[in-house]
Amino acid sequence: MNRSADSEVARLAEQLKSCFSGSPWHGSSLMELLRQTPVDLAPAKPLEHAHSIWELVLHLTAWHQAVARRLRGEKLELSQQDWPAVTDFGEAAWQEAIKALEQSHRMLQEAIAKLSDAQLSTKVVNRHHDYRFMLNGAITHSVYHTGQIALLRKSSR
Repeated sequence: MNRSADSEVARLAEQLKSCFSGSPWHGSSLMELLRQTPVDLAPAKPLEHAHSIWELVLHLTAWHQAVARRLRGEKLELSQQDWPAVTDFGEAAWQEAIKALEQSHRMLQEAIAKLSDAQLSTKVVNRHHDYRFMLNGAITHSVYHTGQIALLRKSSR
């Protein structure tokens, strides 16, 4: 869908993109932090009861996919997919996790691109909120976990 830069959907998509790989006002983007994260740091748990960077990457991937699917009208519940276990701690698996996160972000951006501003008021299937609320939540969720990753990186040094 071709839309003007001043549409609400375009602004939401741009905010999500900025948090993910742009230059957000709050600091480093998610991908900037992850590109600087070596494989040995990704599974570390320097803070008791906190998830690792790797676990957060898998969690964000699951949620990007979930929001994209919900935007397409799918009824979706996350369970084990919400916090998948890290089972392979090698460099190739770490790079694959980052690649899957990037793919999930593209999937979400593609789903957002098909929306009109009028559709933002559409109720999400099996939820009490609309697409606007869900997309704002997805942005907040990404920023929240990006901040956690930044803290985990600092705590692991």
